[in-house]
Amino acid sequence: MDPSSNVPIFEVGYNFDPILSVLVPTRNEAGNVVPLLTALSTALVGTASEVIFVDDSTDDTPAVVRAAISSFSELKVRLIHREPDQRIGGLGGAVALGLRSARADYVCVMDGDMQHPPELVPTLLKVALEQNADLVVATRRSSESKVEGLNKARNFISKTLDRIARLFFPRQLRGVSDPLTGFFLVRVKALNLAALQPKGFKILLEILVRNPGLHKAEVPFRFGERLAGESKASTREVFRYLNLLWTLRFGQGLGRFIGFALVGASGILVNTGVLYLATDRLKIYYLVSAGIATVASTLWNFGLTEFLVYRSGQMAQGRLKRLGLFAVMNSLVLVGRTPLIYLLTTNLGFHYVYSNLISIGLLTVLRFIFADNIIWKKKSQEATGSFKGEVRAMDKKYSYNIHNIISVVSEGELPELEPFRVDSELSDPTIEVRFGVPVSKKAFKGSKDHYIHFHEIFGHLGFEVGIEFNEHVHVTASRVLGLSPHVLYTNVVEPILRWTFVKKGYALVHGATIAFGSDAYMITARTDTGKTTTLLKILSHQRRGNDRAAFLSDDMTIVSRDGTALTYPKPMTISAHTLRAVNTDTLNLKEKLILPFQSRVHSRSGRKAAFLISKTNLPAATINMVVQMLIPPPKYYVQKLVPNVKLTRKANFAGMFIIERGKGVNQPMDNGEALEVLLQNCEDAYGFPPYESLKEFLYLQDGVDLREVEHSIIRQAMGALPSTRIPSENMDWWCRIPEFVDEQVARDCACEPRFQPLRVSSELVNSGR
Repeated sequence: MDPSSNVPIFEVGYNFDPILSVLVPTRNEAGNVVPLLTALSTALVGTASEVIFVDDSTDDTPAVVRAAISSFSELKVRLIHREPDQRIGGLGGAVALGLRSARADYVCVMDGDMQHPPELVPTLLKVALEQNADLVVATRRSSESKVEGLNKARNFISKTLDRIARLFFPRQLRGVSDPLTGFFLVRVKALNLAALQPKGFKILLEILVRNPGLHKAEVPFRFGERLAGESKASTREVFRYLNLLWTLRFGQGLGRFIGFALVGASGILVNTGVLYLATDRLKIYYLVSAGIATVASTLWNFGLTEFLVYRSGQMAQGRLKRLGLFAVMNSLVLVGRTPLIYLLTTNLGFHYVYSNLISIGLLTVLRFIFADNIIWKKKSQEATGSFKGEVRAMDKKYSYNIHNIISVVSEGELPELEPFRVDSELSDPTIEVRFGVPVSKKAFKGSKDHYIHFHEIFGHLGFEVGIEFNEHVHVTASRVLGLSPHVLYTNVVEPILRWTFVKKGYALVHGATIAFGSDAYMITARTDTGKTTTLLKILSHQRRGNDRAAFLSDDMTIVSRDGTALTYPKPMTISAHTLRAVNTDTLNLKEKLILPFQSRVHSRSGRKAAFLISKTNLPAATINMVVQMLIPPPKYYVQKLVPNVKLTRKANFAGMFIIERGKGVNQPMDNGEALEVLLQNCEDAYGFPPYESLKEFLYLQDGVDLREVEHSIIRQAMGALPSTRIPSENMDWWCRIPEFVDEQVARDCACEPRFQPLRVSSELVNSGR
């Protein structure tokens, strides 16, 4: 039980609904209570407000607050005093407790030392209401702010800690100039309070990281001098802050993983030492010595893991069974390393030393996942899934509304759907994604014709998913799959979206789409041919001041029967050849350093190696999941790569370009042939496991073949479009495609026409000629 749940609240009885709760965490601030309340009472005249003191003091601060309650009755003062054994999470814990206790929808958090000006509180509330903001930050870091309450040393430390936080969370902290301020206003209903696990002073940082979808605004202020008392900042708080960053970024399990990896490293030394002693000193035949060394290192690793890494808690398995499972796991790892090293070296071109290290790293992660979830699983760690007759509440909810056609609610973040993210909670979503343990088809309680269960040899520890596909789709994914959100989206959610769109009368087509004026043109090709490179270069080579070319989609486009293209702006994956088209000036130092390595792994050769694995009996989906967990694909939104790019939500199709690598001349294509190429490219995009195991279940629904419906939608939308095949050996499609639109577009894209342009207009298409 949380000790804070028993904290007594001291207040004068009143019954009213405040508009605003002012939350003041205090520790030994007796001299500041009355001045603060005096200033607040003046600032909040006419505003129905309450002031909540959450107090951890050892002086007479609680007595001063109680005495002030009757003197400031218009503010409805409340006191929550925490005894020493109830002070969970420090100042952050006090704020979390106050947020749960607040009666108003909007809560302003501020210090009790008068460094945060009370007269600014009404301004924060006004900005929140006018801009419909979930969070309004009082910032010390804008050009209009002033910092008088910090000396140079403390101000330097504060800025340094801010920069460290941005290294850990560049995306979550984007657009917030002062994530470490203690002065902010928040709409409580927009927060997932259950997810907060505060430690130390920096509660705003945790709110931002754990609630990434908040609508934010900022207000500058003057950070003043402390009126009375002493600052609570200390070296200890700095370490608590760094620990908070580490926990927020990597989770509680990282410590166990590091310990597990260090024990494994020590086992290598033990294995080598025993091998040497048995062979050279005891003169035992070296193959027998190798067996003895393996047994010794296994016992060593097991013993240290047992008593150092997992020394507390009751385990679901007995010790002998744990030892047996540990030995089996290590044997399987040895068997799996050889093909992995071969693939990395032969197919991806890595030096064998790097291949060896990568294989050790990947398989260490797999060993830890197996150990943490199976061998040393605690008794209380029960399997939970959404198909066992009861549905547990989601830990988090990420909601996405795709053009009011399909709604998705997921327990885990789906980065590819971020442009469709909505703050409001979606009821009755089309697709719901939860994490847990999917039940087998045999144990599923509903119609078995509408349920499929996919898993590989690792079971719950690897890539596993259960899908109920009806009018509404319910997905349960293994928890480890939730650690690889790009794989969860690409290999599970997107195939479901494809066929759900068809059921709604739309097609999700594999093709990039760009608009010139009101006309849209699709660029289709086999995966990793050069669509992304072509699109980036067309958009970035427009002549300055021209905005005719607008971005709709890079990889997938939503197509309606009437020939309308709807934007589907997934982030672009930067493969090895696309790297040359990227303006790296828009990337930060970390992104520049890791992009070459990321782009090499997630390139054409990497995809080829992945497909080779998929043709074997290896657990290809799980391997792909682990690789992308360790080396996330380099994905960037077009706005990041082409600043000030023009975006558009929809346009009417006017033509299609099929780009290919190789020699040849530009050729107009027969409509039927062009559509067959487009449909084949669509299938090519979904070729990686587990799609082969899922596809018939997804497209054969209640006797209806959704493939035929999809083909009908695409033919009706694009069957009459003029199409052109453009082969190229040097990937210069970006300079050639604009020539087929009109001369002005060619000039705007910094290309001089080399031949008479083929004018293609929406009027021509609509006439059917």
